[in-house]
Amino acid sequence: MPIFRPQRKRDPDAPRLGATPTSISRRALHSILASAASAYPNEFGGVLRADPPGVIGELLLLPGTTAGRSHANFRLYMLPADLTVVGTVHSHPSGALHPSDADLRLFRNWGRRHVIVGAPYGPGSWRAYDGNGRETRLAVVGPEPESSVRSPEYRPRSVHRPDRPLPLADDQE
Repeated sequence: MPIFRPQRKRDPDAPRLGATPTSISRRALHSILASAASAYPNEFGGVLRADPPGVIGELLLLPGTTAGRSHANFRLYMLPADLTVVGTVHSHPSGALHPSDADLRLFRNWGRRHVIVGAPYGPGSWRAYDGNGRETRLAVVGPEPESSVRSPEYRPRSVHRPDRPLPLADDQE
């Protein structure tokens, strides 16, 4: 007796789970840049998750990751089993946006897309690379995150510091 297995019809143009990402959400990029800036002058490191497939939308921080002024050591064995993880991100506090030899070894052995961010951690201070260390493009998609909308600058009121003491009230004399 044959086993009946229904066939799902898939859109041939739809990205599949495990597909190489072609874009990054503005929110994820903002989170990456803010995390790298807060770690300065040390390096920062994390893992990228693409959800939905084809769009990097989340930054994962691994327990046990250590960082110093010239290194970020990932504990990749601490990564949960997750098919949506697509690569790594780390910072170069020097501002150099090209991968080092150690970066290239990581890229070749793990993940499909890698991001390097550098000081001053602004919108244009990042580059994406493929698994072979070749620079690639990631489109930035999505709305501007709410946290990046600037509130009016706080300006304290001037403090009254008279040259002479204030006169006392009638009931204090």
